Amino acid sequence: MFKLYYASTSPYVRKVMVTAHVLGLADRIEKLDSAAHPVQRDERIARFNPLAKVPALQTPEGLSLYDSRVICEYLNEFAGGTLFPSGGERWISLTRQALGDGLLDAALLARYETHARPPEKRWDAWTSSQLTKVQAALAEIETQAPGFSRSPDDIGLIAIGCGLGYLDFRFADLDWRAPHPITAAWFAAFDQHPAMLATRPVA
Repeated sequence: MFKLYYASTSPYVRKVMVTAHVLGLADRIEKLDSAAHPVQRDERIARFNPLAKVPALQTPEGLSLYDSRVICEYLNEFAGGTLFPSGGERWISLTRQALGDGLLDAALLARYETHARPPEKRWDAWTSSQLTKVQAALAEIETQAPGFSRSPDDIGLIAIGCGLGYLDFRFADLDWRAPHPITAAWFAAFDQHPAMLATRPVA
């Protein structure tokens, strides 16, 4: 069995679990309780990841892996999957993964600023700057979306799909769909894949 420090609301954990579902490995992952937090360190997670961040995975051989990019690539290789293409397509896929992860990085930093930081210490310009990055990522996704597959058959699309799902979960008032109709149409189909449905976050 694989052991995974897990948080159902983490978009990066979701990325790992979508990957696991697509590869047929989800039933081989034991989910370990965790309470990852940007300030309050969870020492349990540090058993696998000294940064005490999720996702953190231990393989059946006892190897500790982190972060989501490393874990997803390991699972893909372990299962003999095709989520990481070869040749020129690999760089497209990895760049799309960076785009999806970058959207998530910015959204999480905005979320931390407004929910983890005390009100008297919040910096509105910081939050606005992070949401500008989110909007820039959405604009780029909109230009690429006509070429996207509607199935999670590529790590770049999984990252982007989890990013959009996180916006729905934590930034419902952002209304990202209205100015990005092509992306919205793509995500409507992509989000119905069984791997996405099985990993949908619950507050």
